[in-house]
Amino acid sequence: MWNALTSKFEAIFKRLRGRGLLDEAAVSEVIREVRLALLEADVHYTVVKTLLESVKTRALAQEVLQSLTPGQQVIKIVWDELCALMGQVHRPIQLAPNPPTVVMLVGLQGAGKTTTAAKIARAFLADGRRVLLAAADLKRPAAIRQLEVLGEQLGVPVHTPEAEQTPEAVCRSAVARADRGTVDLVILDTAGRLQIDEELMGELVAIRDAVRPHEVLLVADAMTGQAAVSIAERFNQRVGVTGIVLTKTEGDARGGAMLSMLAVTGKPIKYVGVGESLAALEPFHPERAASRILGMGDVASLVERAQEVLSREDARAFEQKFRSDGFTLDDFRAQLQQVKKLGSVSDLLGMIPGGAKLAARMADKSPERDLVRIEAMLSSMTPRERRSPDVINGSRRKRIARGSGTTVQEINQLLKQFAQAKKMMKTLSGPRGQSLAARLFSA
Repeated sequence: MWNALTSKFEAIFKRLRGRGLLDEAAVSEVIREVRLALLEADVHYTVVKTLLESVKTRALAQEVLQSLTPGQQVIKIVWDELCALMGQVHRPIQLAPNPPTVVMLVGLQGAGKTTTAAKIARAFLADGRRVLLAAADLKRPAAIRQLEVLGEQLGVPVHTPEAEQTPEAVCRSAVARADRGTVDLVILDTAGRLQIDEELMGELVAIRDAVRPHEVLLVADAMTGQAAVSIAERFNQRVGVTGIVLTKTEGDARGGAMLSMLAVTGKPIKYVGVGESLAALEPFHPERAASRILGMGDVASLVERAQEVLSREDARAFEQKFRSDGFTLDDFRAQLQQVKKLGSVSDLLGMIPGGAKLAARMADKSPERDLVRIEAMLSSMTPRERRSPDVINGSRRKRIARGSGTTVQEINQLLKQFAQAKKMMKTLSGPRGQSLAARLFSA
């Protein structure tokens, strides 16, 4: 989501670092370029104005202008102000002292409320919490069935409406059911509309007043752009939002919706949806987001993702393979599948300091499609060929190419890259180095 904005910031700050002492004219030039970058990213103009006024005031202070590294200090000021704008620290859903905690999801139709309800449920299940999903969207066809299917996937009960029940009655009976049982969290999946209208707001207010939820989360589409501001304002004014879940951030969004909604509502972003799977929901950390926007990467989130996919035991076994020279194409295929679970390649590159520029260059090359082709080549090999690539002669290469829909040249390239990677990984795992797996799980 941040790639375009990050590329602009990296170009601005590269020129800034190359300067010696700064003067007011140089600071004003930087501020002007930052303003343009933010506006092009769909950040609301009032948010841009407020942010840059603070940056300019701090950047023109004498201790900055007379510093030996004024450029670095200006970058730090921009980072500080972005963090402040986005809420400084992560603010999770707080469980009520006396369960159940009631979480009400609101938003426009198509924003992803039903899927988000299941994603939040999964996150709390992983912490050992007991969850009840409530199907209170009685407008959208198949909404109830969709939630039931998601509930079955998670092993979570879904409270569905009885005949002629109103959405308000559904939510009230769901909370009553949770009170009678041993439920820690009730998630209310409410209806949306293609646009905000009085009927929708009246229905949501009635639900809020009936069950007094501990959290009212606005589920918003990151692709909304400038319209996100008015959407967030109206929901907040009528229903009283306590937090935001931003969905579809893995798409071609400019990122302005996130900054704008935070600033206008003053409500924290609790989670961001980073994909379609139920595991693709991440807690929102303002300081990490600010680092990614400025091209500093987000290694902490990358390590967290890796630790979710790769257990300590797997990491040790993986490292042992490196050390013993036993790493095969079977292992390579298994690691490829685990990398795919981490998310899109461009998203992962964005978490590496300086990686956003590489991600932007790769945008037209479809690295995900390349991964699919590599998997096809590996799957077209026999178990013996994956264990012992040296047996793959000319005729075998032709057979693998036909079976995978690729060319012999691509097979040759894959085998050559595997041999080089295996040599490099063995070096990293030797006495003078340490494998990535060991680094990730040494804590």
